[in-house]
Amino acid sequence: MVKAIVGANWGDEGKGKITDMLAQESDIIVRFQGGANAGHTIVNNYGKFALHSLPSGVFYNHTTSIIGNGVALNIPVLFNEIQSIVEKGVPTPKILVSDRAQIVMSYHILFDQCEEERLGGKAFGSTKSGIAPFYSDKYAKIGFQVSELFADEKYLRDKIANVCVKKNVVLENLYHKPALDEDKLYEELMEYKKMVEPYVCDVSKYLWDAIHEGKNILLEGQLGSMKDPDHGIYPMVTSSSTLAAYGAIGAGIPPYEIKEIIVVSKAYSSAVGAGAFVSEIFGDEADELRRRGGDGGEFGATTGRPRRMGWYDCVASKYGCRIQGATGVAFTVLDVLGYLDEIPVCTGYEIDGKVTTDFPTTHLLEKAKPVYEVLPGWKCDIRGIKKYEDLPENCRKYIEFIEKHIECPITMVSNGPGRDDIIFRNK
Repeated sequence: MVKAIVGANWGDEGKGKITDMLAQESDIIVRFQGGANAGHTIVNNYGKFALHSLPSGVFYNHTTSIIGNGVALNIPVLFNEIQSIVEKGVPTPKILVSDRAQIVMSYHILFDQCEEERLGGKAFGSTKSGIAPFYSDKYAKIGFQVSELFADEKYLRDKIANVCVKKNVVLENLYHKPALDEDKLYEELMEYKKMVEPYVCDVSKYLWDAIHEGKNILLEGQLGSMKDPDHGIYPMVTSSSTLAAYGAIGAGIPPYEIKEIIVVSKAYSSAVGAGAFVSEIFGDEADELRRRGGDGGEFGATTGRPRRMGWYDCVASKYGCRIQGATGVAFTVLDVLGYLDEIPVCTGYEIDGKVTTDFPTTHLLEKAKPVYEVLPGWKCDIRGIKKYEDLPENCRKYIEFIEKHIECPITMVSNGPGRDDIIFRNK
């Protein structure tokens, strides 16, 4: 059976924890899109980890972790990550890398940095991990696929020469940077070949066989619905699809095999990077929530940047769940809100004097003002509670209020950072 775990909102919803937890009953975990530009924070028996490239199921001996063809593969980052978890006592994970995955090159990172620098105050808030230049090259058909590392030298050198002609025009004339060196790029590819060769696999065939053997497979998404380039807050989005539907493409499996879609949503809102964020809060109110949030404060797992904070947004979350095709919602970091006397919830957007509960396109979103309903807080620590009925009444009312407004069942409630801090509901 294939399940997908994806984000309802702007990313940072707690997908890593849910994947780590569900990996216990899974055989294979697949990263199907994105790159090392976002991280999944995980707290388990081995310690606290921020994973950027590795799937979040690498902490179990029985699982196989796969880098799918849809991933922006930064090979040095991947292998530094493997080394870093092994050094902390994690058994060496079984890793497979799709022969159809494409490689983030050093010049992708360079171009990302140069463009953000050029844009100045109009920058996209990129993590400067090379993701947009990587996907641009992929669809311009000048990227390097893992399988090409094993082509003959003449083929690679001819391709490198062609790439350099295009890249150097921009580097020298737009960014005023030195030209790329063809020999150094060939050496870079050969280094990557040495690193990745033991792990390369026809992942699509491997997964096809696994499905027919009845294996349990998890597809792990990066970021969330609002960052999808088609259905998110374009242009302040990422460069690969963040939707569960893309899991079939980015892993190389038939779409009808995805039987369950778990959409993760925080009990409040947070976001990293620029773009419309209707329920955003500021000042001391935001600082307090940021300080208490997550599993050690709301700061980007990749960048360390303070996350933008906001109250729960039912409009965005309802849309995020719909566009993902959610079969159930995992509601995370609920324990964080225990300090509040009252908790505002955004239930609508006022745009040009009219209130809507439907998520609009970006040019309208920029004008939207939040419409709030205020719910009473529960004013206690809910960590350690294992049964839904044991949660405080106001806490249950908060969950059920949001469930009604997002029009999707909340089937899991996370009430702490640990793997076992979870309450199952409606099972």
